[in-house]
Amino acid sequence: MKFIIDNIYLIALALISGAMLFIPYVKQRQKGLSSLQATQLINKGKTVIVDVRPGEQYAKGHLIDARNIPLKELDGRIGELSKFKDKNVIIVCQTGNQSPKAEAQLKKAGFTNVYGLQGGVAGWQAQNLPTIA
Repeated sequence: MKFIIDNIYLIALALISGAMLFIPYVKQRQKGLSSLQATQLINKGKTVIVDVRPGEQYAKGHLIDARNIPLKELDGRIGELSKFKDKNVIIVCQTGNQSPKAEAQLKKAGFTNVYGLQGGVAGWQAQNLPTIA
């Protein structure tokens, strides 16, 4: 007990350091799929890509075979995706910031394998991955 009392600051420093190393790992797991992980899922098949950007952004360039359902319309159009509940669903937005909202809506509707694309279409294009207009 005397050791703990005498070294309380060192123990606290060690605990804080450990927590600071662990936090980025937890945050990274919550952000969704990397471009590599998304590509692997797409190549395996049984994957649906849902682009939640407005139509004009979608028209400028989107992932191949992506379906455009703007985030504002997702609640009303979720029935269009109901036949894909057993597939992996990748949600794509411009920068990855809107995907979590769409993920939550789909999970609430009963979809189990829903993932957001890290960095969105901007991140995808930054890695020179294919898009079509």
